[in-house]
Amino acid sequence: MKKNLKLGSKIREMRRSQNMSLAQLADKIDKTSSYLSQVERGLAEPSITALREISKALDVPIFYFLVEDEEHNAVVRKDERKQLGFPGSNSKVELISPDLNHQMEIIEVTLEPGETTVDMPLSHQGEECTLVLEGKMDIKIGDKNYILEPGDSIYYLASIPHRLLSIGDEPLVFVSAITPPNF
Repeated sequence: MKKNLKLGSKIREMRRSQNMSLAQLADKIDKTSSYLSQVERGLAEPSITALREISKALDVPIFYFLVEDEEHNAVVRKDERKQLGFPGSNSKVELISPDLNHQMEIIEVTLEPGETTVDMPLSHQGEECTLVLEGKMDIKIGDKNYILEPGDSIYYLASIPHRLLSIGDEPLVFVSAITPPNF
């Protein structure tokens, strides 16, 4: 019963956030308002087919209703970030995403002037998007070099060998989103 109540509450919350009446949602899923009211109050459990129709009508993935909030929402406090590192580098690498068990990894990296992420360009599966926060970056992707300054970003296929270098007089700070996780 408790599980049904949580599910029903999530459905009601999502429906209301979209300013949709019970009758409007019921009509979209070809069910009665009475049935939907029972689902929202935890008195009836929707079939997987009905739940699929509800998620489609509310334009959210079905798993939104099936997983606990703690499983897909995660706050990572700045002072609680996990520390990572590049092999053979003194760079500061912090994991911004909660862990490496999801489809995306987000890291914040600080490199001192002249420091690089790796000596020789490396490749790995996936894609990356990097945003420069401070300093100046020379990023080599394949046989091309790009100079990035604060506010600049670059999106690239990680399967192409790449390396990042801090150039200039101040430390380079950047954020990279990598999918799938690579660390």
